[in-house]
Amino acid sequence: MIELVTGGARSGKSRFAQAEAARLGGRIGYIATAQAFDEEMRARIQKHRQDRPATWRTFEGHRDLAEFLYRNPEIDTWLLDCVTLWITGLMFDHGGEWIQPSSEMVEQAEQLVAAQVQELLQAAEKREKHLILVTNEVGMGLVPESAFGRIFRDIAGRANQRIAARADAVYFMVSGIPLQIKGAQR
Repeated sequence: MIELVTGGARSGKSRFAQAEAARLGGRIGYIATAQAFDEEMRARIQKHRQDRPATWRTFEGHRDLAEFLYRNPEIDTWLLDCVTLWITGLMFDHGGEWIQPSSEMVEQAEQLVAAQVQELLQAAEKREKHLILVTNEVGMGLVPESAFGRIFRDIAGRANQRIAARADAVYFMVSGIPLQIKGAQR
């Protein structure tokens, strides 16, 4: 089963997803995709670590996430937090000039992200694992000022659509309240 939890910044996405993983029980694997580029992000990552139960197995990274599922068959439920940071990492790893990127570079980044999303979803389905993905809803704000911001919004938005299309349940978080917008009501 695949669940997607989306919403704006500080809407309660991570808290809800963690509660959902705990509700499902079993052995839980947490895929943390954030990278600590500065002190603020290091503090955020530390807070997230403290918020998770010590019994959860944590994997930190943003490359080849499907491999985490294949290499750890003992995990019953996976929680990936978050898709948008995963995509950011993939785009930066892709390299190149993001101030004025070529259309070829943008297309390559889009294909890379789409392939990684596809591989992760297939791995969850093949291994019959429960996968909960947390993502930011990137399309409800202002149009980003920078080229990278607009490209990121577009790539992340399409990735979110791909995940939502395959998900069994989708939740939209508003002020800490989950609104189930896809799937059978619990």
